[in-house]
Amino acid sequence: MEFPDLGKHCSEKTCKQLDFLPLKCDACGEVFCKDHFAYNQHKCSCAYQKDVQVPVCPLCNTPIPVKKGEVPDAVVSAHMDRDCKRDSAQQKQKIFTNKCFQPGCKKREMMKLVCDQCQGNFCLKHRHPLDHACKGQARAISKAGCAALMRSLESNKMSLNHRVLQNSCKAKS
Repeated sequence: MEFPDLGKHCSEKTCKQLDFLPLKCDACGEVFCKDHFAYNQHKCSCAYQKDVQVPVCPLCNTPIPVKKGEVPDAVVSAHMDRDCKRDSAQQKQKIFTNKCFQPGCKKREMMKLVCDQCQGNFCLKHRHPLDHACKGQARAISKAGCAALMRSLESNKMSLNHRVLQNSCKAKS
């Protein structure tokens, strides 16, 4: 060997690899190879001093200030015991608040689904005017709408309604 003093051994107990480009941990001051350089790879006991992150309280979602040298877990725990302003109303807030106006339907939706004809709020099942027997302004059905209704009525074999709609659609044509 020409250079016996070149390189250093990794300080990780399970590794001890001779590394010619060793890296020194800025928290604990020990020398490591590239595989064990990260704080979590060598389980650095001083990582909390250098790994600066702002912890957030899991109850009130408030960032907790941590002074240099303090353990973040201990500071958050102390905040939860003393200063935490947990909003119980926020946690118990209901999401599905928009009740369907269809008589007999007890379904609630997260968003309002307002009928543009009768201005009623309905669930997904009753949102279309034909599904909730809309009493609003009757709008003229387009030719495409007539064709779709005719196909659906033919498949359901509704003769009386079929003839009435067929006559009203032919009058439009």
